[in-house]
Formats: sequence, C-alpha cells, structure tokens
Amino acid sequence: HLMLSPVSVCCLRSKEIYVKAGEMVALLCPSYQNGDAKLTWTSYTTEETDLTNMSSVEQRQMGVLVHGWSLIVLCASVNHQGNYSLSASSQFWFRLTVNTAQSREHEEETKYSKTCYTAESCELFCPDENIPAVNTPTITSNGITWHKKGESWPIRSYFSRVEAKDSGVYTCTRSYLYHGQIYNMTFTVVLNVKTKEAAKTAEIISPHQDEVFPVDLGSAKVINCTAVVFSNFDGVFWVSGKTSVSQNTRSPVFYNLTREKHGDEIKITASLVFKKVSQEDLSKNYTCKLESVFQSSSLITITLVQKPRPSYTALALSIVGIVVVMVVTVVIYVKLKIDITLFLRDTLGCHRSTSDGKSYDAFLMCYKSDTDAGLNAYDRKQVESVLEETFGYSLCLYHRDILPGEAIAEAVLDRIEQCRTVVLVPTSPDPGLGSGVLSAIHAALVERQTHLIFIKTETTETSTSGSLAEALHLLSEAGDCVTWRGMRSMPPSSSFWKQLRYYLPVPQHAPKISLLPQTIQDVGC
Repeated sequence: HLMLSPVSVCCLRSKEIYVKAGEMVALLCPSYQNGDAKLTWTSYTTEETDLTNMSSVEQRQMGVLVHGWSLIVLCASVNHQGNYSLSASSQFWFRLTVNTAQSREHEEETKYSKTCYTAESCELFCPDENIPAVNTPTITSNGITWHKKGESWPIRSYFSRVEAKDSGVYTCTRSYLYHGQIYNMTFTVVLNVKTKEAAKTAEIISPHQDEVFPVDLGSAKVINCTAVVFSNFDGVFWVSGKTSVSQNTRSPVFYNLTREKHGDEIKITASLVFKKVSQEDLSKNYTCKLESVFQSSSLITITLVQKPRPSYTALALSIVGIVVVMVVTVVIYVKLKIDITLFLRDTLGCHRSTSDGKSYDAFLMCYKSDTDAGLNAYDRKQVESVLEETFGYSLCLYHRDILPGEAIAEAVLDRIEQCRTVVLVPTSPDPGLGSGVLSAIHAALVERQTHLIFIKTETTETSTSGSLAEALHLLSEAGDCVTWRGMRSMPPSSSFWKQLRYYLPVPQHAPKISLLPQTIQDVGC
C-alpha cells in the first residue's frame, strides 16, 4: 500500500483510496492553492455529478459531505465506488475502491505493520490516513478504541514491557459524531514482537593485552594485530608511545594492512614489521589501536623481550644422568643376570615345551684333580642328588649308565650324543679316565657343538705334565667354569648352584623338590 501525504497526492495529480464497506473515508487535498480559487468536487460513480453545488440535505442523501478541500463519504457502499475530481487552479483525481465482505481483493492495502522488541516498551498508533480534517464543521472525533483479533474486549495500545505472546493482528476504530450519528473508520495493525539481537561489537582478537614477544636482536620480527569490525569506516593501526608507526616500508619499523570481508564481518590485520630488532625496540611499548565510529577506541599494548641465550647445563646434566642410568643398569644386569634368569625359570615356569631328541639334560663325568681339594664321594653324590631331586635334571652318570665291558671311548661318545650338556667334576681319587678319553670328549664337543661345563676347585692346579694335562687344559678353555668351594657350595641357594644352573639348559621336566635328604651311598664316579 503506497502511503502518500495529501501534498504529494496533489503533486502527483491522482490517488488510489481503499475503504471498507460501511465505513467513513475522506478524500483530502491541502489548500495550498490560491485561497480565492473556486473549488469544484465532481463524482463520476454513475454519472458526472457536481457535488459542490448540492445542498447539504442532498449531500446527506447521497451519503457525502463537501467541505472545501475535503470530500467525506460518511458510509461507503458500492454506490460510492468510482472516480472523483477536485478542480481548482488545476485538477486532482481520486479513485475510490470499496472492499466488501465478498470482495477482499484489496484487503492487504488496508493493513499496517508494527515491529517491537521483547522486554521493551511498545505503543500502537492508529493510522491517520484519509481521516476527516480537524476543522471540518459539525464532525467531531469520538475517540479511538483497540481490539485484538480473537478477543472481544478492548485493550490498551501501550505495552510497558512487550512479550512474544503480544504478537498478533490488532484493529483500531476511529469514531466520529455527525448530526447525532456515529460513523467509524477501522484500520488493521499487525504487531510483530521480535527478540532484539545484541549489538555487534568491534574488537581486537589478537594479540592479548600485555602480551610479551621473545625476539632475537638483529633479526626480523612480524607481529600481527587482528580485529573484527562491522563498518568500512573502522580502522586499525600501531602506535609507539604518542607517535604513530609509519606505513612506509623503508622505515626500520612499519606496519601494513590487510582486509577480509565475510558477510557483515570485516577482519582487519595490521602487521607490525621489524626489519632488524634493536636494543632501542626492547625499551619501547607498542600499542595496537582500533578506532570505531560506533564505539570507543580499543587498545592492546605489547612488549618485546630478548630471547635468553641457550643454556647447555641442563643438557649436560641430562646426558650425565642418562649415562649414569645406563652404567648402573649394566652393572645391575651383570651382577644379577644369573638371579634374573633363574627367577624367570623358577617363578614364571620357563621350561622346555618341545623335545629336542636328547635323552638326558647333562652327562656327569669325573676327572683327576692333582690335589686333595677335589670332590670326594659324598660331595659328588650330593651334586648328583641336588641336580636330579631338587632341580629336576635328567642325568647320565658315568659310573651308572656305562655298562661294564663297553669300550670306554665309544661308550662316552655315545652318551655325549644323547646329552645336551657335559659336566666335568674334579675328584681326588683317579677316576681312571686317560688322556685318550678326554681328547675324544674334546673332539666330540668341537664337532657336535655340545655344551661343556668345567667344575673346578679353588686349589685346582694343572701342573700335571704330559698329554693328560694338555687334554684338561683344552677342555677347561672349551666350556664354562664353575668353582666348587666346599661346604659353602653345599646349600642349593649358594652361588655355585646358581652358576651351575645358569649354564645348564632348562630341565626337560619340572623340578622335583625333595623335602628329606636321601641316604648317601659311597659310590664313585
């Protein structure tokens, strides 16, 4: 609906007016023309009729009232629909359209809208378009009443704190009294209550206030100040003290600007550039300033500090600490590797799960010790008993598993073939093994890569001359040596047993712990 003032109507020389059937409407044009000009209102609804020269009675019979520059239709009907003209020094035209209950083609043209925001005051104003002039004689205003669509009782047009539920369609009725009769003019006002969006505020998003930037003297440095604004007239720049930083790229310190627009948001970046940071720059404060046309200025001040020189003390201490840990770890492993290995075997049950085709875990043989420090019959029996009964080893014994009458050398080699390890035990009585048998053992160990454990005593000497001493020397160098220390080596928890078990393979079967000592028989090797 084109809302035009009477002045503009007269300037445009024509106007479309819409009125509901049964209501009053005024056709108005301001009397800015020559006051002496003759005014003539003419109706072209059915036929051309001069309304100005009619008497007041005739006008009331037609339902109209002419008064100077105003033509008032008291109660509009389809008979009043059509063209009207006002002639003075020039001619003005009006086209009156009457909306009936059956014809609502132009209903939207008579609606007005009003927008208010929640939690704020709101007042509805009744439109004053095409209403009678206040100086029209015999017509007086009888006030304005408001109704909301769907409600029957009148309401107030003022809301001290409007809410969303107040949205809706409202009707205001202007009442006029003429010759003792009330005539009405109604207008429709649509109220939209919206939530007011928070005002968008321009702000600097980086850097932060009093942020410190480490720099290297003599090196280049760029510090970006980024702000989000909502006006093309907002600006960002750098100042130092009371002096603005130059944008001249030839200066040792300058700044440049970039803008990015995303919808209503504008991102401005002012890049502060130091070609070479000097000692003087460290003593200054630099401030990024945001100037906005809609709010007060924003300031962010930053400082520069020299980066500390690298310290190698911490690095040296770390290296020393790592070396110490590695050395301690190696020492602990060397000292405790036997205990660790045995712990894994005994506690976690690390036993052989598959057979390697061997019949025995170890082959025990005696060799001649030149001193009385060799193992006697009791000690040898104790060694055999602990290995078999306590630790579960399957042993092949020279004196038990080689039958009388067998060729010694061939029988020894055959038993070595069936064993995983060969253990040589020193004894002071001569076991009767000659250098030939020992040489054959050495050859078999080399050829078949059989593991040898050479038990010696603290006073074992190899002073024996000849081929026997040479054979023992070769055997002692071919395998691992374990020292027997007499009574100190008796307990199964002694270092002798730990070393011997460490060098022996894992027993094929789980150990059988013997709670009571067996009767020891004096049986030689």
